[in-house]
Amino acid sequence: MRRFNAVLALLLLCLLAFPTVAQMQEQIDYDAISKIKDEGFTNRTSKVMEIISYLTDVYGPRLTNSPNIREAANYVTKQMTDWGLANVHLEPWATEFGHGWSNERFYAQVLTPRPFPLIAYPKAWTPGTNGPVTGEVVVAPISNDQDFEKYKGQLKGKFVITITPDQLRDVTPHLTADASRYTEKQLTELANQEVPVRLSPAEQAARRARLGLPPITPGTPAGPGGPGGGAQQFATRVGKFLAEEGALAWLETQRGDDGTVFVQGGATQRSTDPVVPRVAVSAENFGRIYRILEKKIPVTMEMNIQNKFYEDDKRSFNVIGEIPGTDKADEVVMLGAHFDSWHGGTGATDNGAGSAVMLEAIRILKATGLKMRRTVRIGLWTGEEQGLLGSRAYVNQHFGDRQTKVVKPEQAKISGYFNVDNGTGKIRGVYLQGNDAIASLFTRWMEPFHALGMTQLTIRNTGGTDHLSFDEVGIPGFQFVQDEMDYDTRTHHSNMDVYERIQEADMKQMAVIVASFVYMTANRVEKLPRKPMPKPQPTTGGPGM
Repeated sequence: MRRFNAVLALLLLCLLAFPTVAQMQEQIDYDAISKIKDEGFTNRTSKVMEIISYLTDVYGPRLTNSPNIREAANYVTKQMTDWGLANVHLEPWATEFGHGWSNERFYAQVLTPRPFPLIAYPKAWTPGTNGPVTGEVVVAPISNDQDFEKYKGQLKGKFVITITPDQLRDVTPHLTADASRYTEKQLTELANQEVPVRLSPAEQAARRARLGLPPITPGTPAGPGGPGGGAQQFATRVGKFLAEEGALAWLETQRGDDGTVFVQGGATQRSTDPVVPRVAVSAENFGRIYRILEKKIPVTMEMNIQNKFYEDDKRSFNVIGEIPGTDKADEVVMLGAHFDSWHGGTGATDNGAGSAVMLEAIRILKATGLKMRRTVRIGLWTGEEQGLLGSRAYVNQHFGDRQTKVVKPEQAKISGYFNVDNGTGKIRGVYLQGNDAIASLFTRWMEPFHALGMTQLTIRNTGGTDHLSFDEVGIPGFQFVQDEMDYDTRTHHSNMDVYERIQEADMKQMAVIVASFVYMTANRVEKLPRKPMPKPQPTTGGPGM
């Protein structure tokens, strides 16, 4: 018995001295992380702010299929080639995106009763005015089919406002800061798993307030930001009606104040129907015009919009580059972000920030010379703003069909995908996207970054960006939890989405964390744990999210 006990004790000693494979693969390479931090945090080596400046200041807004995004993509491919990445290329989609569009010139000025310039922006994929035009501004509320007949023959040569007085927005004072970071209490609440229940609008508003999120602001009933597809379809009909009536332009305003204008599209990239020029006007300018008209005082305006459409290549592309792996080079770890933006600002926080962070992360991995067993591949996606189109095209070409869930051989070879697309705020954790099996692994991987503010995992899903394209076909896809900053309140899809809103320290923190997570995924013995494959989806008519 004593001999048996001695043998058992020896076996236990061996188990303690020699960790299991599962234990060994979760070990953190602190030496590698130290090299990543040194490369990413040192001003003499970090390139993240240089990259974001080129993307925003030099190339500007990057609407999909515009000349800007193509020139920005050429800049990125040259950078990746200069850094020594392999397989650098622009990969066309297999499907058609639609025509490109750009605004070449815009000018808007109220002439009478008192002259003043407008803070305003043309909406994407709408036509120009064919030179300077002058006319009266009229209010013609159109909210149902009967209103088309009511205003037929009255709008030719007019600048048209289509809302009623009760739809005119109040501009209220900002009694709290626009920008915010997560508190520890908010992070803890975010980490708690929610059981889905039906919430009333008041309960939804209260929950968003507890999380420090801004309230959901409904759009104007006839505008493209209005609730539901019906409002969008009706807005299309209004635009067609105004075009057929010969209106000069459709003047609109939605959320935003203090000179901030949130502006997206006024038509689709595939639209062939006639559409009137559509212009998003700042709340303050719009309100002044409306109040003057309410006093029965005529308002005249001059406007010049030069917009250009591009028909030469209706397909779009994704930007791809790699660092080849060593002994597991046929397996892949991916990192990515969407490369496109809207056109009001320069696409800084949405999503030049994510693109610059991912480019800096892969640059860091290459510059440090760290060996990685799996191939590391970056993907910068176009068409995200129109419904994750670029990443979905890539996933469909390489990994599988999101609706049928029929996968291709490459799907088994990818370990995971990491995404950044929530602005310039630093990383505070990871959305696990319902993947319980990976929680203990990511908890361990976060330990070296607690002092940088990354402390929290949440089992919750987050939507609206490109990690979903991978998750839809059973690939572990993750979006990082980021500080909100002024993303939703000030910069997201607005004219304030510019370089000045970027936070340098946060950008460096993100790049270092992403590089480290990618490095550890590339060198882990096994691929990342997976959730069960989602069930097939019924076929839908539209390509959107």
